[in-house]
Amino acid sequence: MISEDEAAIRDRYREWLEHYGRDRDEKFSTVSDQVIEPLYSPLDLREDDFLHGIGFPGQFPFTRGIYNNMHRGRLWTMRQFAGFGSARETNRRFHYLLQQGGTGLSVAFDNPTLMAVDSDDPRALGEVGRTGVAIDSLADMETLFEGIPLDRVSTSMTINAPANVLFAMYIAVGEKQGVPPEKLSGTNQNDILKEYIAQKEWVSPPGPSVDLVVDSIEYASRHVPRWNPVSISGYHIREAGSTAIQELAFTLADGMTYVDACLNRGMHVDSFAPRLSFFWNSHIDFFEEVAKFRAARRIWARLMRDKYGAANPRSWLMRFHTQTAGVSLTLQQPENNIVRTALEALAAVLGGTQSLHTNSMDEVYALPTEKAVQIALRTQQVIAHETGVINTVDPLGGSYFVESLTDRMEDGANRYFGQIQELGGVIPGIEQGFFQKEIADAAFHYQQQLDNKEKVIVGVNDFVAQETDEIPILKIDPEIERSQVARLREVRAARDNDLVERRLHCLSEAVSRHENSMPYILEAVRAYATVGEVTEAMKSVHGTWREPVFV
Repeated sequence: MISEDEAAIRDRYREWLEHYGRDRDEKFSTVSDQVIEPLYSPLDLREDDFLHGIGFPGQFPFTRGIYNNMHRGRLWTMRQFAGFGSARETNRRFHYLLQQGGTGLSVAFDNPTLMAVDSDDPRALGEVGRTGVAIDSLADMETLFEGIPLDRVSTSMTINAPANVLFAMYIAVGEKQGVPPEKLSGTNQNDILKEYIAQKEWVSPPGPSVDLVVDSIEYASRHVPRWNPVSISGYHIREAGSTAIQELAFTLADGMTYVDACLNRGMHVDSFAPRLSFFWNSHIDFFEEVAKFRAARRIWARLMRDKYGAANPRSWLMRFHTQTAGVSLTLQQPENNIVRTALEALAAVLGGTQSLHTNSMDEVYALPTEKAVQIALRTQQVIAHETGVINTVDPLGGSYFVESLTDRMEDGANRYFGQIQELGGVIPGIEQGFFQKEIADAAFHYQQQLDNKEKVIVGVNDFVAQETDEIPILKIDPEIERSQVARLREVRAARDNDLVERRLHCLSEAVSRHENSMPYILEAVRAYATVGEVTEAMKSVHGTWREPVFV
């Protein structure tokens, strides 16, 4: 790609360095500790031709974006994450967000729901509705989406171990609204592999859990064609302390594992690949994040076309949602979090995201207040309508620095792919603790840098204020847990319990026969079987899993 005489550029560069001057006493590196040179030039670019490495938006390898006109043609979906207390309260928040200009919904579930535990289970005591909305049965889902037209609103659900159960409930709510499955649009996170790697919310062993993911991919490809049945997630890997390259590599490795599992099921790659989606973290190091997004698109396109032989160009596209980095939010001087979130959101937009959630400044304390949520949403709207950054497609494309960093991201991910292959794949790597140790080592190294002030977090280890003004905090009324348990018991008393037992038995039998579980889950939730009951029916076949102790 070097258009001028290389020797002349090298000579000029050496001459420039001779007069460069002295840097401040600081280590110039990304938040992931990639060393950054003082200046980038054509010498830092690969010798690939322009079309092979960078190219044009909407064209292979999609480094510059998956659509020709990107945000000039359509703005990203502004999807604020919401969920707290009861389904009724969260429904009110959903209506508020839509009235404020939000263009999609994103459901946060409480910990018992995430762990497939019903609200009246002793293990749920004190946790119901605390960090998200409590959903036990179809009755709760009906309330959650009351008055929200599911044929016109796209919904994302951050749920993993019991993802198929919540997906079935969403389908059933659509049926009750008169919306057929083929008109539903949205996304299930449903990325169980990253749970073993980073977030630690699982029910059964990795192998059977991946089978359940494939069940939903197969079912959605046939019956819910506008639904993304899995959002392969790097977000939580990064939140656990990984570097940007680790987030990129481990997430794409998970994606390949799901593709392999679908192919082993007998599915054709082009029957499901166009509906696979991704979920990335947008961290605080601006250019590193932009490069990560660009590298991710390019790697995935090449994998899908060249490794898996996908013939449909839509199978090559990496469509992704982005959330600003929760781990970058600070308790100290929380108003600074507004600035952090704005910069992280800008990186996501310039990196070409299709959907974006901006964290609220108070989420480091508790679930966000309406005022904080409004500021977070307005941040996206200011970027979209005031800054001009969407006026041209990929304005950072061709930057020597950005292109060099993009190449470095790709190279680092490829090195990790080789290591994972040597281990036998993602699941053996999980069982051997490879991913867990890599992330732990990276997190420890970063903490050492903070302790030594090699990295600065404003208000935390430098520029510290003696006092911080208090900000309003959303508090969950303990009465919500009591009323949720009472509601669950009312549902159990009113439903046909014999029918529920029969359908749960049919589900267990189907899982034993290795049939696709989705039709049986759907029948069970239509009868108002609970999340915990449906999960227990499958767990009776799959068993449970305890992570080995790694040293």
